[in-house]
Amino acid sequence: MMTEQQQEQAARYVLGDLGAAEEQDFTAQVRDNQELREFLFSLQKTLDQLVLAGPSATPPPALKDKVLGRLQARAGTASSLGRQSLPGALQGLRFQGSSNADWKELPVRGAFIKLLSLQADHGYAVLLGKLDPGVRYPAHTNVGPEDFYILTGDLHVGDQVLRAGDFHHADAGSHHEENYSVEGCTLVAVLTTDDPLVQFAMA
Repeated sequence: MMTEQQQEQAARYVLGDLGAAEEQDFTAQVRDNQELREFLFSLQKTLDQLVLAGPSATPPPALKDKVLGRLQARAGTASSLGRQSLPGALQGLRFQGSSNADWKELPVRGAFIKLLSLQADHGYAVLLGKLDPGVRYPAHTNVGPEDFYILTGDLHVGDQVLRAGDFHHADAGSHHEENYSVEGCTLVAVLTTDDPLVQFAMA
C-alpha cells in the first residue's frame, strides 16, 4: 500500500528534487514496497516518454566544456562529482516540505496545485494537481499543450474516465469540457509556462 506522501516523493524522485537524506529514506521504502516500486517505474517510464516526445536540440560544441569547467571550479574535479555533490545553485528547485506543504487552492474550491519544477528556459513546468471528491473543474481552452498522468483516483474528461496509470495529452488551443472527479484524484501535469495554472502557482 502507498501513502499520498510516498506518491509525491516518487514524483519528486524522478525529477531529481529529493535531498540526500530524503532520497536515501525513499529508496529504502521502495525496496520494501512492491506497489511503490511499480508506481515509481511507471512514473519514470512516463517521464522518459515525455522527454523523447519533445523537440530535440543540438547544444553548441563549447557548451559541454563550459559546464564541465564551472563544475570543476566549484567542486574540485569533475570526475568526483556525484548526483548529491552538485552545488545547490545547479540543483534547481527543491521542495522539502511535508505532503501538505506548498499546495495552493485554485479559485475552484477543492482543486489544488503544487509547483514541482519550473524550466523557464525550456518553456515548461511540472506540477502536481489534486481534486477533492466531487469537485468539478470548469470548461476551458488550453493555452498551450498539456500532458498529465493520473496518480490516484479518477478524472472524467468528457466521456473518458481516466484512472491511476492513465495518460492524457491536449494540444494547444484544444477545448476541455467540464472535468470532474467522483473519488478525488491526484495527477502530475506538464504545462507550458504561459499556462494560467503555472502563472497562478508562481504568484
